[in-house]
Amino acid sequence: MRRRARRTALTALLLAAGATACLTGCQSDQGGDGASDGAARSAASGGSATASPAASAPGSTAAPAEASASASDEPFAGLTGEEISEQARIATTGARSVHFTGSVPDEESGGSLNLDVALDRKGGCAGTMGVDDQGQMELIRTGDTLYVKFDKRFLRTLDKDEPQAGNEALATLLAGRWTSMPADGPDAKAMTGFCDLDKLLDDGGEGGESGDGTRSKLTRGKVTTVDGTPAITLHETTGSHRTTLYVATEGKPFLLRVESGFEQESHTLTLTDFDEPVPAKAPSGAVIDLDDLDAMTT
Repeated sequence: MRRRARRTALTALLLAAGATACLTGCQSDQGGDGASDGAARSAASGGSATASPAASAPGSTAAPAEASASASDEPFAGLTGEEISEQARIATTGARSVHFTGSVPDEESGGSLNLDVALDRKGGCAGTMGVDDQGQMELIRTGDTLYVKFDKRFLRTLDKDEPQAGNEALATLLAGRWTSMPADGPDAKAMTGFCDLDKLLDDGGEGGESGDGTRSKLTRGKVTTVDGTPAITLHETTGSHRTTLYVATEGKPFLLRVESGFEQESHTLTLTDFDEPVPAKAPSGAVIDLDDLDAMTT
């Protein structure tokens, strides 16, 4: 396999995976804000629906069960939706680590990027990601090394500009096997950017404006629960795009979930395991060094 073809394929793969770095600031191709952008805006001050993408523990992403609350125990009593959102922004962006699960729009494929990844402020990250039915990859970053394990379906479809035989050969060689590359190398750039928790939490988009340039309003909703954690909902509607944020009402007001999208297509991102250790450990057993892959394919 030619080195050029391999580099092209790997770069395409990592760039596709690295699209999640837009979790807080990118807009969807449908003219509205994607789940990520809606989240980011819910946490931003001034009434936009920004929350930082953070990660969610591999818990259920089912719709939260509603819970009633009397006026006497009303959470965040007297605060507006924007004020609650600001408290959520401060708490969430202050987290040392987060685990997130769910999906965000993938602009390149037009589908959904499915995520189950934990990351911390030391650069450690571990989890899986994939695009709809195109397979998935598992990744670990620890220290100066990025480890990635691809499944066969992902490898077979990662570069449509390459001959199918080349993709098939790559799939046969790498599928189900751990590979490694320098975390600061060109092939890993997109992925290591995604593992930067400071960037993901702090690069919230400004957003929050409707088509006529006016700022949409973030309103209080019902009290409910997210995987058993009491939360209050905040709603933002911009045209046909709707965003619902779930903010914890006990302990720190972390952002727990973001539901964002249009009537026929929406995404959910759930955030958990704030400040918990990230299981980023180098894989055991044989690991293929991608910088040495040419020697293995000649």
